[in-house]
Amino acid sequence: MTTEAAPRRARIERKTRETEIRADFTIDGTGAYDVSTGVPFFDHMLESFAKHALFDLTLRAQGDLHVDLHHTVEDVGIVLGQALRQALGDARGIRRYGAQTLPMAESRADVAVDVSNRPFLVYRVALSNDRVGNFDVSLVEDFLYAFSQNAGLDLHVELRYGLSPHHSIEAIFKGLARALRAAVEIDPRAGGAVPSVKGAL
Repeated sequence: MTTEAAPRRARIERKTRETEIRADFTIDGTGAYDVSTGVPFFDHMLESFAKHALFDLTLRAQGDLHVDLHHTVEDVGIVLGQALRQALGDARGIRRYGAQTLPMAESRADVAVDVSNRPFLVYRVALSNDRVGNFDVSLVEDFLYAFSQNAGLDLHVELRYGLSPHHSIEAIFKGLARALRAAVEIDPRAGGAVPSVKGAL
């Protein structure tokens, strides 16, 4: 007799004096998304992330955008990281590692991830412009740091080259999506084991 594995999903709500965020997140989805943060370019990146990872994501964020975009972007990273970590559970059977080279027009990003529960971020990105519309591109690093710390990811991001900051950032988000999609996929050869000789991540 076989039993189906529990759905890998999570619901996270986080409220501070700066932001209020709610996320419904499913790892084994179809890439369906419904995202609203009040920051249109950031919404576009999160939608691309969900679509290319085949994660289902419903996310609502309200923040003090009149002060700055930073609190909203960083706190969304915290919530998404917590959602991924919760949805993974003990991470039994996952492949654990993923890497993706992602071209986007004239830009190319390399992303590698280890779902290790030992968070670390290496971010080697130099952009020719510090803005996409009203979006400060330095916030991408803040988002990825918060996301990796809360999800327990060893995450390495390198922009190999690129001229358009829009294309470069989109390559990063799509590369992250594809790398994570590979890393959290269930390996049928693993027999449901935790992917570590220690027996735990």
